Amino acid sequence: MAAAGAGAAELGFAEAAPAWRLRSEQFPSKVGGRPAWLGEAGLPGPAELACALCGRPLAFVLQLYAPLPGRADAFHRALFLFCCRAPPCCAGLRVFRNQLPRKNDFYSYEPPSEAPPPETGESVRLQLNSGAHLCRVCGCLGPKTCSRCHKAHYCSKEHQSLDWRLGHKQACTQSDNLDNTVPDHNFLFPEFEIVIETEDEITPEVVETDESEITGSMGEAPEEELDSIAKHESREDKIFQKFKTKIALEPEQILRYGRGIAPIWISGENIPQEEDIPDCPCGAKRIFEFQVMPQLLNYLKADTLGRSVDWGVLAIFTCAESCRRSTGYTEEFVWKQDVTDTP
Repeated sequence: MAAAGAGAAELGFAEAAPAWRLRSEQFPSKVGGRPAWLGEAGLPGPAELACALCGRPLAFVLQLYAPLPGRADAFHRALFLFCCRAPPCCAGLRVFRNQLPRKNDFYSYEPPSEAPPPETGESVRLQLNSGAHLCRVCGCLGPKTCSRCHKAHYCSKEHQSLDWRLGHKQACTQSDNLDNTVPDHNFLFPEFEIVIETEDEITPEVVETDESEITGSMGEAPEEELDSIAKHESREDKIFQKFKTKIALEPEQILRYGRGIAPIWISGENIPQEEDIPDCPCGAKRIFEFQVMPQLLNYLKADTLGRSVDWGVLAIFTCAESCRRSTGYTEEFVWKQDVTDTP
């Protein structure tokens, strides 16, 4: 992904792609499936990938390959977004950043080949080259093992039970063939490649809101309070119309990327202030990097799976210095804005 210029945005679209293009060595941007981990050391563990509200394992939503030009320590850089998809919660959101120099322990110094590799019939990858084992259900770090075969790995007791019910009970004794007997657990989101395009410079003219017209005072007379409410509704309409106008030329966009630019909000409610965005543990401010659009929900097919994952906008804020405090994965910040009752 190229670095977005001042005020410019890059748009992401979901497209079908062959499985080999979505593997870690291709440095993909992708939706759903299992994470294509970048660095193989210091993966977030089960505690970090548990919902803060209900405690259940989070599901992988998407990853974005976003290297920083001019930063040798971020020649490879990716962001990984997870959400809770367990009803009635469906709320927990966490995002992690990982970055590597061009010369590292995991990938070739040279760019990956654009040609399809020889078909090997490779099964689901459940162990990284670093030796780390991955959960058979979600593809995240799997420190737990089946007590019978000691070869099936899981992130949690919940995913172990799910896999046991859906086939591992029968396959457990056939331990030599475990990697080829991973069932569909109905937990992963559908998988797509994220294709990036630059937003057109010419967009429809948007009428800017005059903030002075919508500022009200709580101490005014009842008639003026009613007028203030009307103006607030007018402001809400304008923000929503601005959102719709901005995406009208490319309505299928599932994300907008632009490190350091301003996000576009779907509502005037619940817009974060600077103090709402926590600083990075390194001490640097966090800045906006990309936002996930509501159109992605259509591709996740959450409703058809009986899950009620929902949002208006997910805005991801990352360390302005893109610090590298360790070789592992650094947690960043997600702000969730829901859709209000707009006309």
